[in-house]
Amino acid sequence: MNASAPADALVGLVTGLGLIVAIGAQNAFVLRQGLRREHVLGVVLMCALADAALVTAGVAGLGPVLTAHETVMAVVRYGGAAFLGWFAFSAARRALRPAALQPAADDAPGGRTRVLLTCAALTFLNPHVYLDTVVLLGSVAHQQDRPWAFAAGAVTASFGWFTTLGFGAGRLAPLFARPRAWQVLDALVALVMAALAVSLVVGT
Repeated sequence: MNASAPADALVGLVTGLGLIVAIGAQNAFVLRQGLRREHVLGVVLMCALADAALVTAGVAGLGPVLTAHETVMAVVRYGGAAFLGWFAFSAARRALRPAALQPAADDAPGGRTRVLLTCAALTFLNPHVYLDTVVLLGSVAHQQDRPWAFAAGAVTASFGWFTTLGFGAGRLAPLFARPRAWQVLDALVALVMAALAVSLVVGT
């Protein structure tokens, strides 16, 4: 008996959550913006819409095309490693000079643009994003009776997760009113970013 569309969507939802919930560059950035309550909606939408576009591309059959171009993936890999290395350095520097949580009044001209550009870089300069969404989810989708129902489930997982992470982080704001809490968070962010940068360089 063929599976129903809701069943395939549920598989997509669970598979999508399994891939995006793990701590990574994107999640660490969304968490930090949520804690600071700065441009959270824009960051959440960018992450979720990027996932939606990449999952759609994977289900449409872009996966084999992408993996066939090793040069493109290599450029993204080393560019992403360099960017993550810089981000890790910045987080480590903040950890050495922690500051208490500030209200969302950091809206100097270009502030929103800088945040969204950083978010885009963390999303699109990470080859694992393409491998997880375009290649892996695209491949799993075509093992289902209704690939597009699976894709809808995966996209729903992305929107649900980033919305929860971004807007739910604000509940932790009282804890992060202390500089020490920011010091710990930034130290962890630095470690995550550095580890990801190294993993990209060594190709794991």
